[in-house]
Amino acid sequence: MLVGFRAANVLSFRGEFELSLLAPVGGDRVARTVDGLRISPVAAIFGANASGKTNVLAAMRWMRHAVLDSVADWARVKGVPRHRFALNREAEQETSLFEVDVVIEGTRYVYGFEVSDVRVETEWLHVYPRGSRRRQVWFDRDADRSDEYRFPSDRLKGPKRPLIEYTRPNALFLTAAGSLHVRQLAPLFTWFNDNLWFLGPGDDQHRRDVEMRRELLNPDFRRRVEGLLSVADLGVTGVEVEDRGDEPPEISLIHQGQDGQVPFDIRHQESLGTLAWLAFLGPMLKALDDGAVLLVDELESSLHPVIVAEVIRLFGDLVANPRGAQLVFTGHDVTLLGKAHLERPLDRDQVWITEKRSTGESELYPLTEVGVRPDESMERGYLRGRYGGIPRIGLRGVALRVEQHASEGDR
Repeated sequence: MLVGFRAANVLSFRGEFELSLLAPVGGDRVARTVDGLRISPVAAIFGANASGKTNVLAAMRWMRHAVLDSVADWARVKGVPRHRFALNREAEQETSLFEVDVVIEGTRYVYGFEVSDVRVETEWLHVYPRGSRRRQVWFDRDADRSDEYRFPSDRLKGPKRPLIEYTRPNALFLTAAGSLHVRQLAPLFTWFNDNLWFLGPGDDQHRRDVEMRRELLNPDFRRRVEGLLSVADLGVTGVEVEDRGDEPPEISLIHQGQDGQVPFDIRHQESLGTLAWLAFLGPMLKALDDGAVLLVDELESSLHPVIVAEVIRLFGDLVANPRGAQLVFTGHDVTLLGKAHLERPLDRDQVWITEKRSTGESELYPLTEVGVRPDESMERGYLRGRYGGIPRIGLRGVALRVEQHASEGDR
């Protein structure tokens, strides 16, 4: 499970930011206790447009790409293809930081690195074995040292020299270890590949659509999808799948009409909301099956607030989510903060805010940092700007600007 993520000098963030999924002792929500840590299944990021919400997820996605592909992909460039903060020239000389804190099969890994435009400057892995509170430094890399690689705890077994020689200055040691199938580092490398997924506008939607269609050929998976389509009250009673061999299967959604069941062509006859829910079901069910971390940009896009609330509750249900899958999402749906639902989907410690400063830098902070009372209406407080993270346009600001241009045009 994901315990936390921190980064600096990436996209709209120049200073360091940290997203923590640690749940407070005695918190309002049920959290999963893993290796003595109370970890929340959900984290929600709210903020104004262009405040940096998406960039939190994009930084995590970039780290995933770096770990999986730095050996192969970065060989084609002279340095490191990072996305540093672009609105200050001094940031060019500063490193970009990425660190993830994760528990895998009871062992806690804290892995991170710093990169410049030309090379990997530092890289480290600290491990807390199952049930232990003592930190083991498995490796520590610093490009400015004469002995760039150190293995202080001697816990990482096997020959190190072939790994070091395989790791270019602009490649990660963990990527090299994953490529060479180093057994001790395989769980961490595999976690980045199998358990950290991004779902949003930058995702390969065509690939996801093809995967979903093929998954629906499995009768058990199809029944699960049919059940979730039905419970969403979309008028869908079933899914019809036509196997076309090497071609992606054809899908029709079945609707119950007065004269019987009618198949609808999903390309021409289904609503955007139905298609959005169908597209989300595949990644959601796979995340639940694998205990993965699902990063979703604009979760409520084309989905009704009631459905979004149920998705959040699903990840927080210890029975429905037995493997500890987690949902980290961005959004604008403030009803998730209020009491409009029968049970408020989000609590104070699950909500984070992004704000953009006058310098163009984003910052990320937890809602608990602004002192929210347990009985407070978070929806009202957020919309009134008490927590930050909303556009500063003023009452009737848009209408007044339109009126101003109209009056100037009449002169």
